[in-house]
Amino acid sequence: MRVGYNPHKDKKQENSGYLHQVIIPVFIPNQEGYFKDSLAILQLCLESLFATKHNQTFITIVNNGSDIVVVSYLDLLLKDDKIHELIHTQNIGKLNAILKGLAGNNIELVTISDSDVLFLNNWQKETVNIFNLVPKAGVVGIVPQFKMYESNCGNILFDTILSSKLRFIPVKNKKALMLFYDSIGWARDYNKDYLEYNLGLKVSENQNVLLGSGHFVATYKKDVFNEIISYIEFKMGGTSEAYLDKAPLKKDYWRVTTPDNFAYHMGNTLENWMVFPQALEQKGAEFRYDFNKNKNISPFLYWIKNKLFVKFISIKPVVKLFLKWKKLPKEMISKY
Repeated sequence: MRVGYNPHKDKKQENSGYLHQVIIPVFIPNQEGYFKDSLAILQLCLESLFATKHNQTFITIVNNGSDIVVVSYLDLLLKDDKIHELIHTQNIGKLNAILKGLAGNNIELVTISDSDVLFLNNWQKETVNIFNLVPKAGVVGIVPQFKMYESNCGNILFDTILSSKLRFIPVKNKKALMLFYDSIGWARDYNKDYLEYNLGLKVSENQNVLLGSGHFVATYKKDVFNEIISYIEFKMGGTSEAYLDKAPLKKDYWRVTTPDNFAYHMGNTLENWMVFPQALEQKGAEFRYDFNKNKNISPFLYWIKNKLFVKFISIKPVVKLFLKWKKLPKEMISKY
């Protein structure tokens, strides 16, 4: 029977003091074949995160059905206070694992990352800087990629298409851009013009952002997930990525990326260049975390910006006109 009164009953949660959450789902079922180097890759990922995060960062790892070797490693990290939350589950799929990490926390920014990301110095500083400079940003990526503006960017294109601040700008870090596509197994036979220019938006005298963001590492305003769905039916792919894509658009948030590269994608094979950076002391209190929060837009406006307008701007003659208007060099337009 129950005796007495629980002293915590009806008490409100205190503010955790954390400013930034990082969620990393981990699935390493064995140490063979495709997963032969995966534990070493995961260790590099986490060590790079520990070295580059500020001290008000809350780290959540969701073990999504990994083997006992990985479980032991993660348990030790929790015991040593290197991570703050460790969730063990069977393999329930990548997005369902992420959903478990999102629930139960109220931290203003949340970075969702694959377990093969090598974080670089200043990734948080640059991310927060963009959220401060771009009130409508809801997602900020840290790894530039080719033509990101073609995916889930209908609203930002709709809002800025008439502005002279929207234009093609020179790629800032060609080597990092090439390394990303090497990491996902692409041959270097792609259009080399993609290494020269990307679509950007000038947001201050000295700062541009790139339109769009990839999926493997990006930071979201937490209020994007005020309404968290409970279950995704796909382990990977299918409609699973669509949840992360559509949630920001429903609040009319923009997807953008830093013009320079602040992380590497390592893939599943260990290589000599993969060395995590030296620790860079950062204090979270130095960053301003009081960002604009959007409300849901009407279904009609969502349709206009993200469906109808996207179809219009995808018409071939309109595409060519857009590329010319936004200052892509003339010799690149026909094959860009």
